[in-house]
Amino acid sequence: MNIEIKDRNGERGSAGVKLFACIVVIALVAHAALNYIPVAYSAESVKSDMATAVLQGLALPGRLSPTDNVKTRIEQSALRNDLPPDVFIDVQQKGSSLTARVVYDKQVNILPFGIYTYKYHFDHTATPAGFLIDQQPKASNQPVKKPA
Repeated sequence: MNIEIKDRNGERGSAGVKLFACIVVIALVAHAALNYIPVAYSAESVKSDMATAVLQGLALPGRLSPTDNVKTRIEQSALRNDLPPDVFIDVQQKGSSLTARVVYDKQVNILPFGIYTYKYHFDHTATPAGFLIDQQPKASNQPVKKPA
């Protein structure tokens, strides 16, 4: 028996509602990505600039202050990358090494109309690594053996 059902009242309009729901979800994800990606990109750019500044600060010749030079470079990077004005920048010289620390919080609107705001916390300490560090003499606590 081949009886066709002509009225399917429970199936009418469901494709339009599913399409609308998918478009809303895609729009919310795109909005979150458009707001979050630039903040994350600028944070990674600041990390890279910090590593470069610390390493170049070690290679400064003469009477220039490495801590002042590194702090100036990081402040310029903060201006280029639109960091908040309350950014904390700390540069310290420990022996023959430099460390730089940057801490800030930035608000990111994830959902439109201020429904959800994410607090992006950045806390990074840059220490020099690479060829210049390998060249510096290392302190040794072991006794020196005398040749026999």
